[in-house]
Amino acid sequence: MEHHMFFLSLILTKLAAMQGCHAVDYAVTNTAITTAGGARFNKQIGADYSKQTLVSATNFIWRIFQQNNSADRKNVKKVSLFIDSMDGVAYASNNEIHFSANYIGNYSGDLKREFTGVLYHEMTHIWQWNGNGQTPGGLIEGIADYVRLKANYAPSHWVQPGQGDRWDQGYDVTARFLDYLTSLRSGFVAELNKKMRNGYNERFFFDLLGKTVS
Repeated sequence: MEHHMFFLSLILTKLAAMQGCHAVDYAVTNTAITTAGGARFNKQIGADYSKQTLVSATNFIWRIFQQNNSADRKNVKKVSLFIDSMDGVAYASNNEIHFSANYIGNYSGDLKREFTGVLYHEMTHIWQWNGNGQTPGGLIEGIADYVRLKANYAPSHWVQPGQGDRWDQGYDVTARFLDYLTSLRSGFVAELNKKMRNGYNERFFFDLLGKTVS
């Protein structure tokens, strides 16, 4: 019996170690607690919901990118969300997401839905490949909004399919375009993201679709 218990303990220890290698830690800090937006965040959203959303967004992004194991993903151990007193909406940098308390305080629509959608967008920036900095910004932002679109958090003010001036305009315009390309080739965004792990070339579109984008 002791012999079996020893091996069971050994197996559990190995499993825990494996899970620890792949686990991501999430932290939420409200640095604007004395502001109206910071107070509204605590009252209507909160740290617990934010952490749950960060986890859900990560898992959703991994599925969208078809990253089924750690070797396919960025080596990110911790993602930190900060609610800051700042202009704009939000930005991601160095595995941190900074969200504007001012925006939270002034938003007049469904705050929790908007907050969730923005987090899905910004979390995409944490996990997506950017061609070692070579991928155009419009495509980077378009992929992030594509994830938000597929998660059903697209705002009503986004452009409709086919609208926009050019495919690489970014954000919602490019998101709609990527959604169209995915209708032509299932998993297109996942394959494109994989190709951008070490660099970027517009030929990626031709390689995947047999058509150029310009």
